[in-house]
Amino acid sequence: MRPLTEAETRTVFEKLGRYIGENIQLLVDRPDGTYCFRLHRDRVYYVSEKLLKVAASVPRDSLVSLGTCFGKFTKSQKFRLSITALDFLAPYAKYKVWVKPGSEQSFLYGNHVLKSGLGRITENTAQYQGVVVYSMADVPLGFGVAAKSTQDCRKVDPMAIVVFHQADVGEYVRNEDTLT
Repeated sequence: MRPLTEAETRTVFEKLGRYIGENIQLLVDRPDGTYCFRLHRDRVYYVSEKLLKVAASVPRDSLVSLGTCFGKFTKSQKFRLSITALDFLAPYAKYKVWVKPGSEQSFLYGNHVLKSGLGRITENTAQYQGVVVYSMADVPLGFGVAAKSTQDCRKVDPMAIVVFHQADVGEYVRNEDTLT
């Protein structure tokens, strides 16, 4: 487990910035201690410094994971957020989308959000902006990318895609063998 390089840190923070903006600082300097990002086997973990000091005594080969997996780097060095980061992204999300109860299941099966399933959307959401998807009961379901801006959503066809699917909590069931 090693600290992220400057290029890796920039890549991770750019991806997180799409979803939570300047609130990245709130993830690192928390009231309950200081947290940091560490890389282990192409996966980025979010871990407290207290736990990091304790884990220093464990050999690298024996360490499976530590803290919360925020995502992983692909072979082309792009960062892909994991659904395990949702609990940390949801409270700080700048842009949110609420889906109707009938469309929740479709989203949880890995499908995009259509205009007909859109309940609400945060004002001034730009096109291709990262959004956190909620149920109408304010339960975070996953995250995606806005396919249309808030203004475009008002006048688009009901079968048009308004949010591209990135990850959802249904992945826990669909990919339980490979999710770490």
